[in-house]
Amino acid sequence: MLTPNQVWRRTYACLTASLLAALQPSLMFAAEPDLPAPLPLLAENAPPAPAAATGTSPSTPAPISADPAEAVPVLPDPNAAPPQPILNTPSQNVTLNLINRLVQKGILTHGEASDLIKGAEEDAAFAKAQAQALAETQAAVAAQTAMPPVQPDAEEVRVTYIPESVKAQIRDQLRTEVFEQARAQHWAAPGSVPEWTQRIKMFGDVRMMYQGFNYPTGNDNTTGAFPNFNAINSGQPFNFGVDNLGLIPPQLNVDKSRDTYLLRMRLGFDIDLEDGFTAGIRFASGSSNTPVSTNQAMAAAGPGGQGGQGGNFSKYELWLDRAFIKYEASLTADTDVAVFLGRFDNLFMTSSEIMWDEDVALDGAAFKLKSTWNPGFKTWLSGGAFAVFNSALNFPDNSTTKGQSYDKYLFAAQFGVEFKITDDIEGKMSLAYYDWENIEGRFSSPFVPASVNDNGDTDNSRPLFAQKGNTYRKIRNITPTAGASPGGNLNGTVAQFQYFGLATKFRQIAWAGRLDFNHLRPLQVSLLGEFVKNVGLDQTAMQNLNRADPVVNNRSGGTGNWEGGDTAWYMGVNVGKPYTLFNERGNWNMGIGYRYVESDAVVDGFTDSNFGGGGTNMKGYTISAAMALSKATAIRLSYMAAAQIAGPTLRSDVLMFDLTAKF
Repeated sequence: MLTPNQVWRRTYACLTASLLAALQPSLMFAAEPDLPAPLPLLAENAPPAPAAATGTSPSTPAPISADPAEAVPVLPDPNAAPPQPILNTPSQNVTLNLINRLVQKGILTHGEASDLIKGAEEDAAFAKAQAQALAETQAAVAAQTAMPPVQPDAEEVRVTYIPESVKAQIRDQLRTEVFEQARAQHWAAPGSVPEWTQRIKMFGDVRMMYQGFNYPTGNDNTTGAFPNFNAINSGQPFNFGVDNLGLIPPQLNVDKSRDTYLLRMRLGFDIDLEDGFTAGIRFASGSSNTPVSTNQAMAAAGPGGQGGQGGNFSKYELWLDRAFIKYEASLTADTDVAVFLGRFDNLFMTSSEIMWDEDVALDGAAFKLKSTWNPGFKTWLSGGAFAVFNSALNFPDNSTTKGQSYDKYLFAAQFGVEFKITDDIEGKMSLAYYDWENIEGRFSSPFVPASVNDNGDTDNSRPLFAQKGNTYRKIRNITPTAGASPGGNLNGTVAQFQYFGLATKFRQIAWAGRLDFNHLRPLQVSLLGEFVKNVGLDQTAMQNLNRADPVVNNRSGGTGNWEGGDTAWYMGVNVGKPYTLFNERGNWNMGIGYRYVESDAVVDGFTDSNFGGGGTNMKGYTISAAMALSKATAIRLSYMAAAQIAGPTLRSDVLMFDLTAKF
């Protein structure tokens, strides 16, 4: 709505324009010179005109000849050719059509008609220039007064009343224009969502699984040869003294078959932060917060008794499984770099799960540098530093004297290549080095624990999660002291509250490779291989059973020489479309593989959680088959036969069947 000031200014401008338009003819005629007297109708009655002087104005009329032969006839010559129109076809301009008619009737000649048209065009140009000058003057005045200029509008109609129908039409037109602009600029529109939501991609999957553990006869289940070190280390220290009423430490199940029903739910978000930054978040189910499994045991607390209260239709927990920020940039036209910070997927290449379970995430900072040398040859370099464990702020809780911080880290680097041998044969391989700092257990300073709540100064060196297979030794240096508790332990026979740590360092060299044959696309045949060597293992120290902290497991007969090893390898063949790439009904895959994982080749807490019930010191084969039921659902059947390598006899068969739906 116009303000009163704007209404007054526009009214004044209209009155000024009207006055100038009314005065314009007078001003123009006042400037015109006197016109000559009109010519007589008949040429023969006209007096002779004076001769034109040299240099006279072009506007002076030409003299009329007195020669009768040159007189202009009043009537047209009947024998003359009919006059030709100036226009070949009628025009939409009324003035041009009128002049054309006058020429056709012989009233005007072509020359006269041309003069008339030229004059009319000059008048129109003059009027246009005058209007433009007026508009420029108004704009200058408006600019000086900081008021919006008044634009002349020949079609403007002023009314004091606007009908409701016209108002509705104006509203509809404005609404349409606003919505069109909103849709174009993505800031608002019916049925649309805010722009920031378009930068978030949601994904996830749901899986239902049956898992059966079967133990053949012959496993040693009577001598306590399979202590559950994870249960000991994740709870209170176990008292191995005679005052513990003859109880044995927690043991692994090695002879009673189990049927377990599992579910898995994962929900994640990829977030585009623009300018090369992205973020990732994923939530996952799980019977506990273990790093190697997102399975939730239905109607139970979890495999191996892990997790909290369960069963009786209890609800299940949801864990934060991934949370990271990622930055990507192009260093050159052929080289890209990605930097990760937080908790993210394992970025190191593997061909199996002999070292890394597929569910393991890494906590820390990492990078990946990829270079394309030509279409058939690419390289990458990955590396990072990852926090494995940091001491609690108040450790030890039950003491006024706090212990030194004991922190564990993994430093790793991997170099890999991708290459094409032919258009249908592709290869990929990598070489990595893993350096685990402070992951091995350390023997404490001598002390006498008075109760289960007393802490040793190296208690943090024990692993807080393990599966089975690694070699362990005691980490508490409990001094034999005469007398009973609280000041003594009867010369080491009572109050033997003990924890266990890994018996060796871990520094590994790992090679992984695969060769893909794609002659029958989309059918693919892949040869897979992986090899790991723990160069940090000291065979001499492991065999020294006379030291104060000798190894306590992976010994022949349970008490003999140490029989463990430092090597792991895998070989396998897959046929069909890779399971992770299933995208339509009918996709299928079959695979068979064999592994040999010695006791201390890899950290048992991060290796495959299904083969042999999880962990190391196992050998055997795996057979699997999978098929897609639709674009987003697939079934898979797997069978694993495992046998322990060192120590007492332990064999197990695992059968798994699952249905997975992804979105």
